[in-house]
Amino acid sequence: MIFRHVRNAARAALAAGLLVTGVLGGASPATAATAPTALPASDYTLTADYHKYDTLNSALTTTLGTSAVHTVMENANHDRQALPSSFSVAGLSTGFRFDDGDNSDCQSYPQGITTSRDAVGTANSGNYDGHQLVLVSWYTKDGCDGAQQRSRITLADWDATYPNTYRKILLVEPTGTAAAPDFKDIPIHAGGVSWYGDYLYVADTGRGMRVFDMRKILNTDTGGTADQIGRQSASVYYAHNYAYVLPQIGTVTAQTTSSDKLVWSSVSLDRVSKSIVMTEYTCQSGCTDYPNRAPRAVRFPFASGATTFAATTTASESLQLPWYNLNGVASHNGRWWFNSSGQKKLYYWTPTAGPSTFAWVGGGESLSYWEDATNPDLLWSLQETAGGRNVFAVTQATYGGG
Repeated sequence: MIFRHVRNAARAALAAGLLVTGVLGGASPATAATAPTALPASDYTLTADYHKYDTLNSALTTTLGTSAVHTVMENANHDRQALPSSFSVAGLSTGFRFDDGDNSDCQSYPQGITTSRDAVGTANSGNYDGHQLVLVSWYTKDGCDGAQQRSRITLADWDATYPNTYRKILLVEPTGTAAAPDFKDIPIHAGGVSWYGDYLYVADTGRGMRVFDMRKILNTDTGGTADQIGRQSASVYYAHNYAYVLPQIGTVTAQTTSSDKLVWSSVSLDRVSKSIVMTEYTCQSGCTDYPNRAPRAVRFPFASGATTFAATTTASESLQLPWYNLNGVASHNGRWWFNSSGQKKLYYWTPTAGPSTFAWVGGGESLSYWEDATNPDLLWSLQETAGGRNVFAVTQATYGGG
C-alpha cells in the first residue's frame, strides 16, 4: 500500500513536470539531491564604464539619427507565430514562435531573453515607450558550421494593442574617430541578456557584460550587400541590410581572486534585490570547449537607486552549484532557478526549502522572471534548436511555489 502510494504520487508529479527528488518509481527514497553551497562573495567584483564610447556615439547620433523603441516597433517587419500544438511543458501559460525563416536559420541562434517587465516592472502593464515587449538576443555564425560572426536582438510586441510582429536590431561596437565615426560587428555568444531601465546588459562570455542604451538605436541604410558593415561614406552606413543598429555604450568587466575566471554563460535580472545574477555553463567531464568543473552562480547588486552599477561592485552572493550544462538562471525573492539544456531539467533551490528538480524542454536557454500585479508570475524561456525555436512562459508556481 505504501509503495503503491509512492508510485502514484511519482506519476502525478511527473505529469506536472516534477522529477521528485529521491523517488524513482517504486524504489525506496534515496538521498536528497546535493544543494548549492556558499562561496566567498568578496572574491568576485565588477568594474563598470558607461562612458567608454561617448565621443564616438555622439558623432554617430549626429550623423545617423536615432529611432525610439515605439518607432522601431511601428516598423516591425517580421510576423511571430503561435506556438505549435505539439509543444508541451508543465505550467505552460503563453508564448510564440519566430517566423519560418528565423525558426530554421542554421546560422543564427537565439540565446538570452528579457522583457519590458524587467525594464520597468509591473507599472502600466510593463510598457516601455508604449509597448510591452519580449527581447531575445542571438548570435550569428559565418556559415552554418562557422565561427561566431555577429550578434543581434529581436524586439517582439507582446500586447494585444499592436500586431504580432517583431524587429531585428544589430548590436555593434563603435569605432573610428569623432570626425569619421564607424562601427563594427560584435562577435559574441550573447548567452544572456537583462534589460533594466533604459540599459541593456548582454553577457560577454569571458569578460562580463556589454552595455547598451535602448534610447540610442541608430538608423542605417538597408542598401548594399549582406556582407557590408559600417561607414561607406560620410552619409552612408550599412549594417548587413539592417535598418537599425544598437551601439555599445560601455562595459562591465568581471574580476575574481579565483584561478578560474567567471564564465558568463547566462544572466538574468532580479528586480526584488535590484541585482543581476549570472551562471556558468560547465561540464562534469569530457568537454573541450567548456570548463570541466562545478559551475558557479554570482549576484551583483546595482548602485543604490540606480539601473547602473557603481564604478566598482562587489558581489553580494556567490554559490557553487551541483548541476552542470547550465544555460539559464533566474532569481527572485531569495529563490533560484537553473536550466540545464543537456539534462533537460529545471532546478529550483532556496536556502530553506532545499533543491527540487523538474522536467524541462530540450534546447532550453536563458530564463527571465515576469512579475505580474494581477495574474500569476511567470518564467519566460526559449529553445535554440533550429526548427523548434519556441519562446514560452510558464507559471512560476509550477516550478517551486510562491
